[in-house]
Amino acid sequence: MDHNLKNFYFFSDFLNRRVYQPSGQKMGKVMDMVAERGDSYPMIVGIMIRTKARGKRLYLPWEKIIQIEPRITFSQDEPCDFQPPVSEKDIFLLREEVMDRQIVDTFGAKVVRVNDLHFLNVDSRLRLVHVDVGFRGLMRRVGWEKVVDRVSRWLFSYDLTNQFISWQYVQLLSGSDLLRLSVSQKKLSPLHPADLADIIEDLSGRDRSAIFHALDTETAADTLEEIIPKIQKALIETIPVEKASDIVEEMSPSEAADLLADLSEKRAEEILEGMEQERAEDLRELLVHPEETAGGLMTTAYLSLTPEVTVEAAIARLRADATNLDIIDYIYVLNEKNVLQGVVSIRDLFATQSHQSLSEIEVPRLVSVKVDTEQDKVVKLFTKYGFRALPVVDEDNYLKGVIGFRSVLDVLASDEG
Repeated sequence: MDHNLKNFYFFSDFLNRRVYQPSGQKMGKVMDMVAERGDSYPMIVGIMIRTKARGKRLYLPWEKIIQIEPRITFSQDEPCDFQPPVSEKDIFLLREEVMDRQIVDTFGAKVVRVNDLHFLNVDSRLRLVHVDVGFRGLMRRVGWEKVVDRVSRWLFSYDLTNQFISWQYVQLLSGSDLLRLSVSQKKLSPLHPADLADIIEDLSGRDRSAIFHALDTETAADTLEEIIPKIQKALIETIPVEKASDIVEEMSPSEAADLLADLSEKRAEEILEGMEQERAEDLRELLVHPEETAGGLMTTAYLSLTPEVTVEAAIARLRADATNLDIIDYIYVLNEKNVLQGVVSIRDLFATQSHQSLSEIEVPRLVSVKVDTEQDKVVKLFTKYGFRALPVVDEDNYLKGVIGFRSVLDVLASDEG
């Protein structure tokens, strides 16, 4: 059916336009538009009108609209209460769920507000292709676009431009879309965890929780590590303990320990009980140390081997365990009594013959700190020696953990406010 469509439309072009019957009688006004989910660029499947008589709300299928221009005309004189062609979970209302809402721009990695929507005519059907988040879109929406254009040109010789975001990079924060977790994950997971953290921190409590709940466990763990402690705590307290255990288990041990230390003792213990026993024991050991000491900064996710291990075997072990390690810059060498006796850098490991043992290439001149060393001294050692990681030992020189450079940056960032 030819609806006499132009190539492009904005949502504001339709809102409150009158709809007529074939006889020329006014039928009602457009109050919303209905789009079908699923495609990268959703197709408009109908419009919602409020009838002139009694203010009744009706759905009009797109196929039964005869024309759009110069005026919207429906195909029959007696409106019926039609139903959308697909189930309610497969459609969404543009005004109700998108317009004037905050969304996530997954391309620009930021939260923005929708001022208008942009449609493209494809084979006599409209498809939603952009959201307009700019000032021009806002002025168009309130009916001031032409006035503002004239003033802008007269005063500044400047034309306001549209600020479009492609619909394929949009993640809704309201309505039923967040229930479609696979869609949300698909759009959010490619974002860097630090960008996701910024987005979540910019949102209100409800939207923040909704986005966080839509992430898969691994993405949620990576993102949680980047979020400020106050919001970390709020997020982990809003999810079921079973999922919280899965997420904390995926986190870096040092980050996980810091998070658990901020929770109530009861909640922290519930989460630990839901984790694998070995990982939970590591975290319990880290939780013993105050945050402002070396023990509070260290992680237990590092690689330690015995002196007789060959370079070839060490590389194989490093490759196998790399994804679970926080520290991959060094391998720590322990003697038969688990006392720290040397360290091998990854650079030396790959620059050495594969048959050599770690004892032949280890650096015995070690710099380490005790678990109760204050973090200010730890920072000074990193600055003085240019370390990428620093071992933490007890009074008997048993290796208890390793402090990564990232933890030192967190201390410095905290000091800077």
